[in-house]
Amino acid sequence: MDRDTTSLICQELNCGRSGSEPIYSEGLKPHNWLDKLNCRQHDSTLCFSFNVFCCERCWSVLVDVCVLDHVPLRLSGGKGRCSGRLEVYHNAVWGSVCDDQWDISDAQVVCRQLGCGAALRADGNSVFGAGEGVVWMNKVECRGNEIHLWDCPLSLKNHTDCSHKEHAGLTCVDVCVLDHVPLRLSGGKGRCSGRLEVYHNAVWGSVCEDQWDISDAQVVSRQLGCGAALRADGNSVFGAGEGVVWLNRVECRGNEIHLWDCPLSLKNHTDCSHKEHAGLNCAGHKVRLIGGSRCSGRLEILHDQTWMSVCDAVFDQQDAEVVCRELDCGAPVQVLGAAAFGKGDTQMWTQEIQCRGNESQIHMCQTSFNITPKYNCSHKNNVGLLCTEIIHVRLVSGSSPCSGTVEVLHRGQWGTVSDDGWDMADAAVVCRELDCGEPVDALSDAQVGLGSGPILMNNAMCTGSESTLKKCGSVTWGFQDVGQNKSAGVMCSGNLIFRCAGRVEVLHRGQWGTVGDAAWDMTEAAVVSRELDCGEPVDAVGDAYFGPGSGPIWTNHMICTGSETTLRNCGSVNLRDYDCNHDTDAGVICSGELL
Repeated sequence: MDRDTTSLICQELNCGRSGSEPIYSEGLKPHNWLDKLNCRQHDSTLCFSFNVFCCERCWSVLVDVCVLDHVPLRLSGGKGRCSGRLEVYHNAVWGSVCDDQWDISDAQVVCRQLGCGAALRADGNSVFGAGEGVVWMNKVECRGNEIHLWDCPLSLKNHTDCSHKEHAGLTCVDVCVLDHVPLRLSGGKGRCSGRLEVYHNAVWGSVCEDQWDISDAQVVSRQLGCGAALRADGNSVFGAGEGVVWLNRVECRGNEIHLWDCPLSLKNHTDCSHKEHAGLNCAGHKVRLIGGSRCSGRLEILHDQTWMSVCDAVFDQQDAEVVCRELDCGAPVQVLGAAAFGKGDTQMWTQEIQCRGNESQIHMCQTSFNITPKYNCSHKNNVGLLCTEIIHVRLVSGSSPCSGTVEVLHRGQWGTVSDDGWDMADAAVVCRELDCGEPVDALSDAQVGLGSGPILMNNAMCTGSESTLKKCGSVTWGFQDVGQNKSAGVMCSGNLIFRCAGRVEVLHRGQWGTVGDAAWDMTEAAVVSRELDCGEPVDAVGDAYFGPGSGPIWTNHMICTGSETTLRNCGSVNLRDYDCNHDTDAGVICSGELL
C-alpha cells in the first residue's frame, strides 16, 4: 500500500489522515488482497479504489471488524447532553438514526453508553428536529442489556429511504435523581428479607455495610411496606451481590419515609468488598383479610408460622384501627361478626387482642390470657372487617370496571402512567390491586383512551408479585414531559369469565381449526369482534399468544376489509388444512363485556 491508500484507511476509521506509508514487522508479509490498491487523493472511501469484487470484501471487513467497535455517538437538539436526536459518526460524517423499530430498549443502551443513567423515553418523528445529511442507522433491535449500541443488531449504511421526519431521539435521566431510586431485597425468604439492592444507571447494585444499622433498615422496611425492621445485617449474610455497589455510608435517623431522604453516598463504590453487602430482616405483615377485597374480609393473624382466625367477641373498633392502618387501607368502616366472610378452615386465635388504637402493627398490641369459655368462640364467630381502602390506582375509559387506561394517585393528583417498559408484570399488579383477576393484556399508546391529568409515572418496574403499583420500582414519579398518547392501560379477566379474548378458531367442514397469523391485523380482529358481539377490537395478536391450538389450520392468510359481518365473508388465500405450525395461531382481544 502507498501513502494515499493508508491515509484513506485512517480516514474511514475516524483516525485522521496518515502522513507516512505503512511499516510492516518482520513477521508480517504485506502480500495480501490490499497490496494492489492504489487510492487517489480525491477518493472519499476505500471502495472507490476497488473493483466491484474487492469493494464488497473491503466494505464487509470494515463494517464487521473495524468500524462497529468504536462508532462515536452524541445527542443533539435537546436540553443538556443526555437528551436529543441520536447521531452517529461514520465515514468522517455525523448522521442520524431512523426511528423504524426504535424503542425504549434501544434508548436504554444508548443512555448507558453515554453515561446518562436510565432511559426515560425513546422518541421518533424527529421530535428534536431533523438532522442534516445522511441517516447512518436503521432497524436497531437492542434487548436493553447490551453495553454498547454496536452490540445490537442494526443496519449501518446510508439509508436513503428514511425521511427527515423519522429521526430517532431519546431522553435519559442524566442526573442522580434520588427521589426515584427503586429498591428490592434479594436472597432472603420472601420479599421482606434479604440483601438490599438499588436500581441506578439501569443496573441493580448492592449497598455497603459501612454504618449500616437498624435505623437504616427501619426506613427501608417502611418504604417497601414490610412492617417493622427486625434486624440490620452485614457481612453479606444473604450472599454477595454481583456487579456494582451503589450505596455506602447510609445514615438514617429511622423516621424518614424513603431511603433517599437519608444522607448517603450514591456512586460506584469500588472500595467495598463483596463480603460487606448490607441486608435486613423485616417483620412483614402478620395480618390479612380473606374472602373480600384487599381491604375487606375475614381477619387472620400469623402466629408461629400459622394463620389463625379471630373471635368476634374479643375484637373491637380500636383493634380494627390498627389492622386497617397496617394494611394501608385507611380507617375502619365496620367490624363484622358471625363469620360474615365465611368460616374458613384455620385454627382459632386463643387470646384477646387489646390494642390502644395508635399502634402501627397488630403484633405491637398487648394480648390477654387465653379466651375464657364464656365467649363460646368457634368458626361461626370469625370476625370480619371493612376498611375504607385508600385507592392509589384506577382504570378509566374502559368497557368494564376491569379494563381501561391506568391512572395513579400521586400527591393528591390523579394522572396516567407512561407505556415505556409497560408489560404483563405491571398489568398483573394493577389487576391484583383492583381485585380484577388475572391480566389479559398490557396496553400501550392510549389504546382505550387518553386518561386525565398529566403522566405521573414512567418506566414501572414491577416483578409481578407486588400487592400495589406504588410498591413497584419506577424510574420517575411526578410530572413527565410525555404525550398523553403514550398512556398505559390494562385488560384484566375480572373475577368472572372473559369471553372476548382468545385464540381464533373457525368451523369448516364440521371441524374446528385455527387461523394462521400471516397478514393477521386489526381489520380481521374487527370482523371477529363484530361477529361475536364483543365490541371493538383492542389488539390482533399472533405467535400463539393464547397458546397453540390443535387440529387443522384452516387458513394462513385472511383478507378482510374490516366491514364484513362474519369472518367467512372475508377473502382468503384458501380454506384448506395448511401444513403450518400452531406456533403461528392468531388471536384477538376485544373490548367486550365481562359476563
